[in-house]
Amino acid sequence: MTMHGGIRVRQAGMVLLISLVFLLVLSQVGLSSIQAAVSQQKVASSLWHGNQSFQTAESGLRLGESAVQRSGLGMPVCHSIIRCAPPAEAFSLTAAGTNPASAVTWLALKNGFYGIQSLGEGEGLAHLPPRSPASLFRVTSVGLAGQSRTVLETVYARVEEGGRVRFRRVLWRQLQ
Repeated sequence: MTMHGGIRVRQAGMVLLISLVFLLVLSQVGLSSIQAAVSQQKVASSLWHGNQSFQTAESGLRLGESAVQRSGLGMPVCHSIIRCAPPAEAFSLTAAGTNPASAVTWLALKNGFYGIQSLGEGEGLAHLPPRSPASLFRVTSVGLAGQSRTVLETVYARVEEGGRVRFRRVLWRQLQ
């Protein structure tokens, strides 16, 4: 006990106890804030990687469409259902080269791949005049960024009308 102005005051350490409880509460708030920030950073990173892989896949589609315009009729036409189907290996592709099952030759681009299939002739397609025949090509593109993989596919038509050749995208879809 101590004397304070002639009055005996007994110190029991209440200020210390209250300070420790307050410190504990502040520590919990700080840890919770850090955990929320880390979680938010993971979500932002995932979205960024998804956007980057999408942009890479779209770039691959453009490269594939350019290749079709340059040498489309020189590509071999697929002759079976298995070889004309969308290439299943796009969901697990890790290297460029020709796949023996689908016969698609995958070409590498920065952080991705693209492949082209010649589907043969078609008629009565969307965005084209009725009954106009067209040569069809499927371009499948894979974009990779971090843990994100985006697979895009287009069907591209080569149409001859009035003595001139034009190319048109008749289908576009995102597979993954």
